[in-house]
Amino acid sequence: MDFSSLSKTVMKEIGAVSRLFWKNSLKQGQAPGALVHVGERLQQQPRITVFDYTEDTVDENTVADAEACFAYRDTESVTWINVDGVHDTDLVEKLGTHFGLHPLVMEDIVNTGQRPKAENYGDYIYLVFKMLRFDPTRQTVMSEQVSLILGKNIVLSFQEQQGDVFNPLRDRIRQGVGRVRRCGADYLAYGLADAIIDGYFSLLETMGEIIETLDAAVMTDPSPQTPQVLQHLRTEAMVLRKAVWPLRESVGELRQMETPLMTKMLVPYLADLYDHAVHVADSAETLRELIASLRDTYLTTISNRTNEVMKVLTILATIFIPLTFVAGIYGMNFEIMPELKWRYGYAYALGLMLLIACGMVVYFRRKRWL
Repeated sequence: MDFSSLSKTVMKEIGAVSRLFWKNSLKQGQAPGALVHVGERLQQQPRITVFDYTEDTVDENTVADAEACFAYRDTESVTWINVDGVHDTDLVEKLGTHFGLHPLVMEDIVNTGQRPKAENYGDYIYLVFKMLRFDPTRQTVMSEQVSLILGKNIVLSFQEQQGDVFNPLRDRIRQGVGRVRRCGADYLAYGLADAIIDGYFSLLETMGEIIETLDAAVMTDPSPQTPQVLQHLRTEAMVLRKAVWPLRESVGELRQMETPLMTKMLVPYLADLYDHAVHVADSAETLRELIASLRDTYLTTISNRTNEVMKVLTILATIFIPLTFVAGIYGMNFEIMPELKWRYGYAYALGLMLLIACGMVVYFRRKRWL
């Protein structure tokens, strides 16, 4: 892992957070339900894809505008309309108005700072998830808000940008594999939620491998950059926890909803989804504890190394204190000092110093200080 540019990355993240809060200030004074995009402003054009299918047929299209989706309302087939690019508030407003979404729901769709939740509006259910991925270049957790609208025979999904974890589900729809083509829109919404949560496990595995590698480095050869790396991982773990911790609550609320939009067939699948959410939340908390433990281990390792160095220096200083005393005695310029005119005085002084030093080393070894 290369964390040489970690400080620059952290400063970029701080700048992104600052811009996010600055965009939030644009909502001050706005009427409830006003569509103001909050999040990263992307340059790419929005893209709308449509899957309209029954058990025997499937029709996949990429449409040019919101008006092309109007014909899919109140159809007997199951329709999945996916929008990549919620920064286009006009597009979200047109789709939301046609499909009868509440203004506050449309406001939450374009405000990408929402926490995961599940809300029942009677004719439809509004779900918010955080789709996470790990960027190996920046060593950061990238979070993207995904909003799902489950209605009668229709699912609307809104993403911030192109690229997601839904391709296996798309392939199953195209090929008619599994239950998705035989079940209704509720199973499709479940499939989307399940794909998002399953993506958390690969992220947790990647972060776990990084922590294992860092754990070995901390125990054997911690570097001066280790505290910065640990702080960076702690920040990413907080991002992960912020995304997955409310997930358990929202999936639990979804399980308890009494609505005709979800059939009894979906009950065991929602129970399995809840188990996955609990597992992810527990794993995220374990990662945070491991990172905190690594910080303690690093501080302990550095403290032990410092103590070892100070121990060696103290022993050396202790050995040289009596030698300095002897040298100081015979360095005094008094006339009456018998040893100064003795033929063997020099050898006697050196021998005395050596005897004292050896005696102190033997004493330290017996005390197991060396």
